[in-house]
Amino acid sequence: MSLTASRYDAGGFFDELIDADGQPRPAARALFAHLGALDGATLEARRQAVNAAIMTMGITFTVYSEAGNIDRAWPFDIIPRVMARKEWARIEAGLKQRLTALNLFIDDLYNAQRIIRDGVFPREVLEGSRSFRAQCVGMTPRFGVWAHVCGTDLVRDRDGTVYVLEDNLRVPSGVSYMLENRQLMKRLFPELFQETAIAPVDDYPTRLHDTLAALSPRTGVRPVIAVLTPGIFNSAYFEHSYLAQKMGAFLVEGSDLVVDDDDCVYMKTIAGLRRVDVIYRRIDDDFLDPEVFRTDSVLGVAGLMRAWRAGNVGIANAPGAGVADDKVVYAYVPKVIRYYLDQDPIIPNVPSYLCMHDDERDHVLANLDRLVVKPANESGGYGMLIGPRATAQERATFAGLIRANPRNYMAQPTLALSTAPTLIDDHLEPRHLDLRPFVLQSDRLYATTGGLTRVAMQAGSLVVNSSQGGGAKDTWIVDVD
Repeated sequence: MSLTASRYDAGGFFDELIDADGQPRPAARALFAHLGALDGATLEARRQAVNAAIMTMGITFTVYSEAGNIDRAWPFDIIPRVMARKEWARIEAGLKQRLTALNLFIDDLYNAQRIIRDGVFPREVLEGSRSFRAQCVGMTPRFGVWAHVCGTDLVRDRDGTVYVLEDNLRVPSGVSYMLENRQLMKRLFPELFQETAIAPVDDYPTRLHDTLAALSPRTGVRPVIAVLTPGIFNSAYFEHSYLAQKMGAFLVEGSDLVVDDDDCVYMKTIAGLRRVDVIYRRIDDDFLDPEVFRTDSVLGVAGLMRAWRAGNVGIANAPGAGVADDKVVYAYVPKVIRYYLDQDPIIPNVPSYLCMHDDERDHVLANLDRLVVKPANESGGYGMLIGPRATAQERATFAGLIRANPRNYMAQPTLALSTAPTLIDDHLEPRHLDLRPFVLQSDRLYATTGGLTRVAMQAGSLVVNSSQGGGAKDTWIVDVD
């Protein structure tokens, strides 16, 4: 087994590593030169070592199914995605532009609502939002920032154009896998990391810590930061514990915290109560505070919203930030960027149809066999219809759902997602993929150099979510002469 670009066929899709002539793209030449020099036994031994490391280190995720919750080892492909730094610089600028505008937008929605009064954003969309929290009206968090951590999903179409597929502003996950992927690759190809200028990602926990620390209401003391997790049965628990450890933060569940009469948050310790300054919450708004949201929640902290509104604790992401994490709101983000920043979007949206508009709904219903239909507030690949792959009965069912609640659905063309070579048995095959970079904002902006590349491990599949059978690759941003 020797891995080369020869005889690799991307099937007419844009391939991230190999061009239309079957040659490695400039950013991937060093990688393929190295792969071509390795014999099959060496490469297979290294792959087995990586798989063993994944099991030993407990790098897992949870799949929820009718059969119960199943912990699975992280599916990892050893062929990295590689991108030139020059191309990445433009994408990074676009990511920062987008999060800046989205935070201005969220702050406006909970306060002056200028964008609605000026007719740029429809009030009916806001009124139909399941994630708009009336309890947050009138609040302006520190720095005016609501979404401190954003995972932006990017895809590339057949012509090479990079699009934003969606914004994840509530509790975006996956960054721990990005960091672990890099550590695995350093074990696998240490020579390449010595010979090639691969941009690092290891500083993310420090950057996240600094982003959170800036939210502390207390000055002159080292902030006490807690990662609030739903517990060990959550699909992202590995990430919660991983980030807490890397940041030197406390990993807590709701029962570990209490809000006292002074409207401050305290952590229960064997030495007594200790004040918490910043909470990196990894639970949804609905379960955050039983005094305000779901009264039956045992995951949150009673009184947490009181403490936050009083300015006695910072919460990331802020309650209510999910109002912009809505696939219908997504369609308006280019207008949002122009409205608040007076700039054209650097990274375009995927063209979208909103079923709440009669003419666009008619188009969607007439073309369900060609479109991808998404509900406004689902994530993880759940609840969507991939029209070309669906049965006639599935399309008919979705047509009924759309007619019953048009505000809840939007549709997009079925993109020809780019591919990348993936090691299948002893040879390379193309698999479709996307990219989730992570952007941080509080007193400053930061974007990861690259991100989590998610790959559909099944031939021809367009679904890359780990919850739906996808895997991951390391993402290399490299200098190209």
